[in-house]
Amino acid sequence: MTETFPSIKPTYGVRKSSTPIKRVVRFADGYEQRVLFGLHKNQNPKSYSLTFKVSETDADTIENFLEARGLDQECFNYTPEGESAGKFVCDSWNKSIPYLNRSTIQATFRQVFEADS
Repeated sequence: MTETFPSIKPTYGVRKSSTPIKRVVRFADGYEQRVLFGLHKNQNPKSYSLTFKVSETDADTIENFLEARGLDQECFNYTPEGESAGKFVCDSWNKSIPYLNRSTIQATFRQVFEADS
């Protein structure tokens, strides 16, 4: 069963990116044709750049969750603030500790389209 990201909210200033998946064929005369493959609803995955400025305990919770997903290669459920829930993966993240017992984690969650396992 797909795990759900811990209920720790990111700091405001989230960046959302869209990159529609398409194939483009360009011909020598300048003519161009664009083609979608698969279901239309799955052709515009979102990517969220998130920053969590949290306690060291919450940072450890986030990091342990992401490390576990990195090891089992499973997606996870996440609901971005004001958006619909979806399935995501996190390919990389970084953690800094600017003050005693405070941490900052920066991560990018990339939407995937998978069935529940």
